[in-house]
Amino acid sequence: MRYLGLDLGSRTLGVSLSDKTGLIASNLKVIRHNEEYDKLLFDVKELVLQYEVDAVVLGFPKNMNNTIGPKGELSLEFKEKLEKILDIPIYLQDERLSTKSAIDTLIQGDVSRKNRKKVVDSVAATIILQTFLDRRDKNEEK
Repeated sequence: MRYLGLDLGSRTLGVSLSDKTGLIASNLKVIRHNEEYDKLLFDVKELVLQYEVDAVVLGFPKNMNNTIGPKGELSLEFKEKLEKILDIPIYLQDERLSTKSAIDTLIQGDVSRKNRKKVVDSVAATIILQTFLDRRDKNEEK
């Protein structure tokens, strides 16, 4: 089962992809959208078709106190719109601190600040997707 991971930001969408077995997430790309969310829906649909994706995992930004703020509401709306154009499951994955983890990973990898800006969103999407895949595997073991 192949998954597409998404990290929705106000200007970019980080995208990651799992292998066909649904075990390992990898960076795919960053799509710049400048708040053109409706166009972005079709970009995602195109990726789903191109990579034969079985399910989408969308980062769900909650506040640290577990409440849902404006960015969380935006993700919920985006999920609803995706569900209308895709005939596959769309899962939400708590993404708190995923961008910070992505930045820390890139810094540890000695990636320059300039290059970090180019890939941080796709690395965050990879962290979101890998977290989902790992959590799913643990739930299946029980």
